[in-house]
Amino acid sequence: MKIAITTIILIFILQPAVQAQPHGSISGFVYDEQSGESLVGANVFLQDTYMGSASNSSGFYSIPRIPVGSYTLVCQFIGYETFSRKITVKPNRSMELNIRLVPRAIATEEISVIADSVRTSLRLYRKPISKIQLTPRDIKRAPQFVESDLLRSLQTMPGVAAISDFSSELYVRGGTPDQNLYLIDGTDVYNPEHFFGLFSTFNTDAIKSVEFSKGGFGAEYGGRLSSVMDVTNLDGNRNEFKSKTSISLLSAKTTLQVPMGELGSISGSIRRTYFDQTIAKMEAFKDENIPDYYFYDGHLKAFFDLNRNNKLTISFYKSQDDLDFIFNPDNDNSESFQYKWGNMTSSLRWTHIFSSSLFANFWLTCSSYDSKFDFGDDFQEENTIDDWTAKAYLEYYYSKSLSAKMGFEYKDLAGSYTAKFPGGEVDVGQTPIHAAVYTTIEWRPSPLLELQTGFRFNTSRNQVVRHDVAPRFSLKYRLSETTNLKAAAGRYHQYLFKIPRAFIADIWTASNQYYDDAKASHYILGFQREIADDIELEIESYYKHYSNIYYYDAFFWVDLEPSAYNDRNEPLYTSTKNLFDTGKSRAYGLEILLRRDVGALTGWISYTIGHTDYKIYGLNQNNWFTPRHDRTHMLNLVADMDIRNIVRTLWGKPQRNDRTRWRLGIGLNYASGQPITIPSYVYTTRQVMDQEYYYWYNLGPIERNNFRLPPYIRFDLNLTVTRKFKHVTLEPYIQVFNATSRDNVWFIQYDESFENNQIKQEIDDVPMIPIPIPSIGINIIF
Repeated sequence: MKIAITTIILIFILQPAVQAQPHGSISGFVYDEQSGESLVGANVFLQDTYMGSASNSSGFYSIPRIPVGSYTLVCQFIGYETFSRKITVKPNRSMELNIRLVPRAIATEEISVIADSVRTSLRLYRKPISKIQLTPRDIKRAPQFVESDLLRSLQTMPGVAAISDFSSELYVRGGTPDQNLYLIDGTDVYNPEHFFGLFSTFNTDAIKSVEFSKGGFGAEYGGRLSSVMDVTNLDGNRNEFKSKTSISLLSAKTTLQVPMGELGSISGSIRRTYFDQTIAKMEAFKDENIPDYYFYDGHLKAFFDLNRNNKLTISFYKSQDDLDFIFNPDNDNSESFQYKWGNMTSSLRWTHIFSSSLFANFWLTCSSYDSKFDFGDDFQEENTIDDWTAKAYLEYYYSKSLSAKMGFEYKDLAGSYTAKFPGGEVDVGQTPIHAAVYTTIEWRPSPLLELQTGFRFNTSRNQVVRHDVAPRFSLKYRLSETTNLKAAAGRYHQYLFKIPRAFIADIWTASNQYYDDAKASHYILGFQREIADDIELEIESYYKHYSNIYYYDAFFWVDLEPSAYNDRNEPLYTSTKNLFDTGKSRAYGLEILLRRDVGALTGWISYTIGHTDYKIYGLNQNNWFTPRHDRTHMLNLVADMDIRNIVRTLWGKPQRNDRTRWRLGIGLNYASGQPITIPSYVYTTRQVMDQEYYYWYNLGPIERNNFRLPPYIRFDLNLTVTRKFKHVTLEPYIQVFNATSRDNVWFIQYDESFENNQIKQEIDDVPMIPIPIPSIGINIIF
């Protein structure tokens, strides 16, 4: 906090007075000429000066306090033609200029992914530390399980670990999935996975952009300790009708974009699996008891261009998983259970331009999550969380060297968990309120140095009231034309937690009189270098310290006390007291990312070496131990190859944008084995003398998670053929998950036997997905 306060004081002491000479300003939006979609991160600058800006998440840019005179305004963005226009800045005048960029692949015969003329090192410099920016094309490069998946794509990035083949959850720099903030069009998403984590809830065909921050994020984000994933869906094509339909063996999805003339546009998508209509009814699985399961999700978004200073966006999203399982379908009286869970989000965003120097977004959002489990009279439960939020985000451009971000957030939450079982009942309800205000000041004393400092003031009320201050600080320095140095530090707070459970959805709960908010401190150092013009090298080291970490107590029922008794004289539990053990943790590591986004061969190589420790009071004799999600080493290779153009390059011929293109994608994943707990010793007792009846006792452990499973290795392949016709493009594809049939161990189990008066105990490895999983499908684009 001292660093942040000192920086603010220095900014106002050292910031030079505004020059007396007359000045003006220029601002506007950057759009795609073809679709009318706003472009995020486009570089807008005045040629031969140090004055410039990058378009924000709404596509808005502003260059304030420009000395009067004539200039050349330039706008550049990867994959687009460079925009250039002569402008004249007049005294005390604000010029408005909306820029429309032409996709370069349409205007030339070159390949479709072409670098802009902004140096790679400069683009890296402008990006915040530990931030990964993905486009739909980047997501499709990564290994796929049935279809392209956002969360599985992020699992190939440095610092992001996966727990198994069956989960798309993200463990970021030693953190747990509930420590990640997921946003879709500005709204919190509380359950970002389908099918218990096998698929993510984000339809990649509907995504416009993804910003994923692994740590050190600014004061505008709060409420989570590890990471932020901010997803923006398509506004919709404003010039022509567009459609894309994808069909695979297990799912189908379609995305539509409809223009509304000068008023705006509408986009929508829907996706549904049909496990219940295909696999369950195949002859090969006729004798198997396949659950009746499916999920669907859909999104609808409307963008209204009211006038030059006002834009309105309405977004709606809904997902639902439905599982119905009968233990013995041939028996009419067989036991069964039904399980349903899903999200629903909606948001209203008003974008207002107060002036060329002041930009604002205002949101009203609603997010709901609900899960219901029904096992007849034996067990019933329901978990819900409702989140109503009002928030604002403002950007103020004071001069080329000074700008500010500020805003507020107010959350009105309602969460409940109810369960009925023989002999008891649970009914826990909570209504937390969270509020925050924040400010961030960005100071650029020279073109080579940028300092950013900010504060987030948090208030939480749930039985008790808590106030917290979360300072943030970051620094960027251009060491040379090809090299950047970065650093960041920050304090973070979290007030919501999840109770993890196997195979069914986790339960959300909140800090209260029994549990304080969790806290974390981030410390990050970064090095960036441009290699061969179009290759990015990023190296980052991090250290994170957590306090008030909550670890689910599997034996909570021992200390649980009923709050009352129901009308059947059964105990009623209404408190979360004794549900968690409390402790602290630490995580540290080194990450390397080598990435190429342009040309016939694109992709990335990522490597992470890291370690995470937990210390939970009352566990492991109060000693530090390694959690299950720890991976000491992780190596990922993702490559996307335009086969024809690679061959042309090898033969010394120019590359072209063919009507028919063959693309080969490969993915290689390596990770150290996960730690597990194994017994320290075993003994048996004979229950009846002279009889071969034994009871086995696996005892221990002396140390928690004292053994590691074998390393995880997986190789995936993907082949896509793109054929362009006059009015339609077809993309048939085939992909193979785990092409080498690697038996990656999920967990181990013990089998005991007694043979020839000898007691035997064998250890069996239970694999994840031990066979290749092929999938075929086709994308149809109108």
